[in-house]
Amino acid sequence: MDAKRSLDDDASKIAAAIGDPGRARMLYALMDDRARTATELAIVAEIKTSTASAHLNRLREERLIKVVKQGKHRYYSLYSADVADVLESLLVLSGTPRRFFKPNIPNALCAARRCYDHVAGTLGVALLSQLIKLGWLSHNPSPVDDSHVVTPLGVKMFASIGIDVEVVKLKRRRRFAAYCLDWSERRHHLGGALGAAFLTMALEKKWLSPELDSRALSVTSKGKRELKRYFDLDWSEMGMEDGCRNY
Repeated sequence: MDAKRSLDDDASKIAAAIGDPGRARMLYALMDDRARTATELAIVAEIKTSTASAHLNRLREERLIKVVKQGKHRYYSLYSADVADVLESLLVLSGTPRRFFKPNIPNALCAARRCYDHVAGTLGVALLSQLIKLGWLSHNPSPVDDSHVVTPLGVKMFASIGIDVEVVKLKRRRRFAAYCLDWSERRHHLGGALGAAFLTMALEKKWLSPELDSRALSVTSKGKRELKRYFDLDWSEMGMEDGCRNY
């Protein structure tokens, strides 16, 4: 009973830390995997810098954010990908039922964006769907693991775009090819270590380009060609010109 109470108390403390509107704005401002100063986060949260310091200390205590000192400055970022997954899931829970849902967010965020360190939005969901359809990934048959398994074909094809599956497995102490429920699409995109490896590759090869001070990602001309070549995804036919999808 005492152990259960302790777990419940720990969970309630984390929920309370996220639940403050100012702290929530700070956390979501860090969802693009970019570190920010206390002053920048105070502006985002619409609070005084002195107040922001107390909020940031609370978030650090609950291991929701971490801080790195560089010279005279301190830069804050999310503590881990697990925190980002929780924040994305909360956005899903806060939405209206699917059939009435229409996200009130810029088209660019609906189209392609960072979900911490992997690709979300229309592109992320479509990519996961094609990875399964083309046989690169299959569903994990384990009843205790809802992630994906890379097939032998997938190992070969990921290598063809510069992703060594075995190296990714060794380097990352986290779920490998996890489901992540997409906030705007209400379907899953690819998270985990493999999702992070894909985003890193796509940025390095200039398939995707990060927009300034935003989670949004732009698909480059090269990216459009490569998405069609490897995944049979035609960006021009994915219907983003009319804005976020209606459900």
